[in-house]
This record gives sequence, structure tokens and C-alpha cells, in this order.
Amino acid sequence: MPLYTSYFFFIVGSIIFGLSQNMTVLIAGRTLQGLGAGGLDVLNEIILADITTLKERPMYLGYFSIPMLGGTVLGPILGGVFSQYVTWRWIGWINLPLSAVGLVLAVIFMRLKTIDEPLQVKLSRLDWGGLVLFTTGCTLFASPVAWAGAMFPWSSYKTLVPLLLGAILLVAFVYYEKKPIEPVLPYRMFNDRTSSLTLLASFLHGVANYSVTLYVPLFFQAVYLKEPLPAAVLTLPVCFFAIATAVAAAVAVEIMRKYRLVIIVSWVFMAVGAGVLTLLKRSSSLAQMESFQVLLGIGIGPFWSLLNLPLQASVSVDDMGYAAGMLCSFRLFGGLIGLAVSSTIFNSVFANSIAGLQPLPGQLAALEDLREAIGFVPLLRDVEASAELLDKVIDAYKRSVFGVLWMVAGTAVVGFLISWFIEDKPLDQEELGRQHLEEKRPHAGHTV
Repeated sequence: MPLYTSYFFFIVGSIIFGLSQNMTVLIAGRTLQGLGAGGLDVLNEIILADITTLKERPMYLGYFSIPMLGGTVLGPILGGVFSQYVTWRWIGWINLPLSAVGLVLAVIFMRLKTIDEPLQVKLSRLDWGGLVLFTTGCTLFASPVAWAGAMFPWSSYKTLVPLLLGAILLVAFVYYEKKPIEPVLPYRMFNDRTSSLTLLASFLHGVANYSVTLYVPLFFQAVYLKEPLPAAVLTLPVCFFAIATAVAAAVAVEIMRKYRLVIIVSWVFMAVGAGVLTLLKRSSSLAQMESFQVLLGIGIGPFWSLLNLPLQASVSVDDMGYAAGMLCSFRLFGGLIGLAVSSTIFNSVFANSIAGLQPLPGQLAALEDLREAIGFVPLLRDVEASAELLDKVIDAYKRSVFGVLWMVAGTAVVGFLISWFIEDKPLDQEELGRQHLEEKRPHAGHTV
């Protein structure tokens, strides 16, 4: 039922988003989309953990990462197509046929065992207080981090008040989670060093992954003046190598039955890859633009298939589905914070870089309002200004994105350091989860 409910929210949210005529309705649609998408993301990983044993899970996680990263490849390209050739409403419409296919396949082929409890009992066990505290705290904390320096200065009460209130609510959430019978954040998940560090690693992966997904295509648009679709196509190396290494890492763990070394090496590739991208110049060749992304793709990919393993090897079989959901939630939370921090870095560097060029003439005057910096990128190709001034504006964009990439590199260094303390735990458990798929046995007298 939760899976079908998530599909329902995602489909309804997509329809509302596509039909919206004002910002209020658009935000309402995106909110419902977010509820559905978050449920689908988490539940898919929970179901996978419940229907496989830990011993066989590395290979299944490799398979599972292919469609996830495939969406990462197609997402920017479709976004470029929609931005360049059709309306933004197609960001909502494209979800409808995909969701319909997924829902039909789930109804027909997914056979999950029901838990014989009344719906009222199930709902009463949910940690509603924790959900409200966490959601409100995250929103209040992340929003001012994103707009600080652009909409309002850091010293403004409009930044400080929600930031501090959000921090207080998140601290209250942590203390509150000691009370519920089935908390959103069960303390038992943090009793083991490996599980705690793995959740932190998933958070850091989210910070890096979603920042790269947003700002690398923006870099190609702003610095090389590419249209949205060509800019998205230029990011294919990082996407394809992420897919390849996600599968390769799962195969390696399947063979070695160890994951720690692969995790450590992946952080190295991510840190070096993010740094290498900052070597690109406006005069860089196409070969350089493409090849410089390879190391970053190699670094980002393995975490999609590997981080579930140390966490689930650290908990009981009944908690493995729970652990998978928490890992996904930490990655998404990391993405939320990462995008907020990236926005602050981008705005701060851009403001410092553009300050010496003011007052800007003509169309470029819009950039004196930092809130217009991202939206102005598609207009750079056609702006009327001297070549010298335009070069300086483009250089401001370049340095701003490089600031984000250095943040990604720093995040990877932190991940590298903590991963040394993750323990290589045995992956040979064959205990069955509640939803484990049992093979049908032939009846007596029948041949296989």
C-alpha cells in the first residue's frame, strides 16, 4: 500500500505541476511530487533489502544501480530538450507514462506478503511527531542557507531566524526520537561504528552527487555558451562512467566479499575528479571537456551500489529494510544540504567576482541582482556587450562553479578519512527477510 500511495502522490503532483497557472499551485504540485518521489526512492531500496539475502545482495545492488543512474543520464538530456524545444510543463507530463508503466508492473509482478494488522494500528505506529519535526527543521534550516547572500545577507534576521529555528528543531528531533516505539531515527542504528559512519558517508555522497548533477551542466552553459541540450550531452562521460563503476564495484565486491577498499578508492577518484574539472578553461578542447569528467564519474558511481552493504551487515535481518530506507534518506538529506550550500558558495563567489564590474550596462545590469544569476545563463549567448566585459562576466560564472567543485572535493576528502574506520564485515549471511522470494519447488513425480 505505501508503494501504491507513493505512485498516487507522484502522479497527482505531476498533473498539478503541469497544469499550474501560478506559483502557489506549482509549489503544491512539486510538494506532492516530492512526497511521492521520496516514497518511491526509499521503498524500492527497502523492498530490495527485504527480498534478497545479504550474501546475494551485492550483485542485485549492482543491477539496481543501472536504472537509477540511467535516470541520471536521461534526466539532464530530457531537461535540455524541454528547456530548448518545448515548455517547462513537460517536466511534469513526462512523469505520467513512466509512472503508469511502473505502477502497472508493480501491480502485476510484485507479490509482497501482507502484514496482518489493522490499518489504524499501522498508522498509530508511525512517528508523526518525528516526521513533523524533521521536515519542518530541514526546510527552515536549508532554505536560508540557499538564499543567504543572494536574497538576504547572512546578517539579516530573515536569514538568521529561520536558520536558528531550523537548527533548534533538528536538535529537538534528535532528542525526541528516544520516545517513539518505532522512531524515524532509531538509536539502535547508531550503536555500531560502521553503521554510523556509513550513514554519514551516504550523506556526503548526496552532498557531492546532487551538486555535481546541477552545476556541471550549468558550467557548460555559462562558460562555453552551450544551449541546454548540448550542455546536457556534454555531461554524458560522468554519467556513463558512474553507471559502469556502480556495476563494476558490485561485481568486485561479489568476488572479493569485501567493500572497504573500493569505498576508500572511490572517494579518492571523486576528490581528484572534482579538482581536475577546475583545470578547464574557455579555450579547452572538446576532448578535454569530456575526458576531465571521467575521474569524477568513476568516483561517484560505486556509492550507489556499495554503501548499503556495510550498513546492512551491521544490523539484524529484521532491520535491513529499515537500514536501506535510512541510507536513502541520509543521501537525500545530504542532497538537500549540498544544494543549499552550493547555492551559497555560487552566490558568494559570483557577488565578489561581479562587484568590480558594476555598474553593468544594458542587459547585463540584471546580474547586479544575484537572484538573476542562474536565470540569466541562457541569455549570455545573445547578450550585447563588449568582448572584454563578456569575458569577465563568464569568468565570474566559471569561478563560481569552481567554488562548488572545490566544495565537492572537500566533501570527498572527509568521506575518504571516515571510510578508513568502516569495518569490512562478513557478507555471507543467508537469513531471510520477511519478503524473501522463495523459489517454487517441483511436486513429487515432476521433473525440473
